[in-house]
Amino acid sequence: MAIIEVEIEINATVDKIWDVVSDIDNEPKFWKGTKQVKNLSKDGNIINREVIIAFRDQKCLQQVTLYPKEKIEAKFTKGILGGEKIISLIPKNEKTILHTKWDIKLTGMMNMFTGMIKKHIKSGTEQAMKSIKEEIER
Repeated sequence: MAIIEVEIEINATVDKIWDVVSDIDNEPKFWKGTKQVKNLSKDGNIINREVIIAFRDQKCLQQVTLYPKEKIEAKFTKGILGGEKIISLIPKNEKTILHTKWDIKLTGMMNMFTGMIKKHIKSGTEQAMKSIKEEIER
């Protein structure tokens, strides 16, 4: 498994950041590794969806659980990626820390390349969080 953690401080309240990051249909706008999302079902705060990732245009299935104004858990349930991505919002005075943690691996025969994609995922995460910060602080 590859563990990747990135965080950024945003000059905004949890409420304001939550409005942006919880709009998971908008994920490809910020996360360049996510090319397309299609919601398959929704039950309360749990969304099952199909995601096309930039890595070889692979289709993955995810179960996303929204914990309002606290965190978003996206578990990869089928496809080339296994594991999860957790985005957390941590209040810090008048600001908020946006924290992303990946615990993932490539599945099947591709597992041996997990280490190689780690730097790409970290770089993409840093870029996504910078874009989210810029959008919110405008």
